[in-house]
Amino acid sequence: MSDKHTLYTLDRRVIVKKLLDGQDEMPVITGLSSASYDSVAARSADHPLNFNLHGALGGAAMVGLGLAMAQPEKRVMVLMGDGDVLCGLGSLATLAISGAKNLSLAIFDNGIFGETGNQLTATSQCVELGDVAASCGTPIARTVDREDQVDDAIKDLLHGEGPVVINFKVSPKHPGHLAKTRDGVLMKLRFRKALLGHS
Repeated sequence: MSDKHTLYTLDRRVIVKKLLDGQDEMPVITGLSSASYDSVAARSADHPLNFNLHGALGGAAMVGLGLAMAQPEKRVMVLMGDGDVLCGLGSLATLAISGAKNLSLAIFDNGIFGETGNQLTATSQCVELGDVAASCGTPIARTVDREDQVDDAIKDLLHGEGPVVINFKVSPKHPGHLAKTRDGVLMKLRFRKALLGHS
């Protein structure tokens, strides 16, 4: 088996910056590790509508789904890595049948578990998460591995009738850690206030 992840070249930080540019009113839920740092790089650690999960591997998609169902008039964006998604793989099936037209999941697939020492994930060999989501019946689902596909993918994530799942094949090079909020209570209270207008 070959390690395909070494061939991935897309820059996750550039993609997230384009995805969140001008979307200050959009709630963003992130999984662990680089996905949370990506949101901070794009919006700052103090953005009240960033909710970065900690210690909840595989859980961000379901948190996003709950929020999307509770707030159907808002687009809800979930950012996760491939290792994170693989630890909650059943969530792709649940998203597909949810009917949550306002939910989007952007997966940043670098083929490694970046949080625990860069062990190879199943996506570095044969598992394509875009294909998995599509086979579950997700209305818009695919894998993006070229620069000329990124803009259309972002358009679908922001405006497509979802659920939308886009799996971006990104470079395994670590984009760098950033200071971020780790206080769950603080994040909950400021997120709720920004979303609902009261605490």
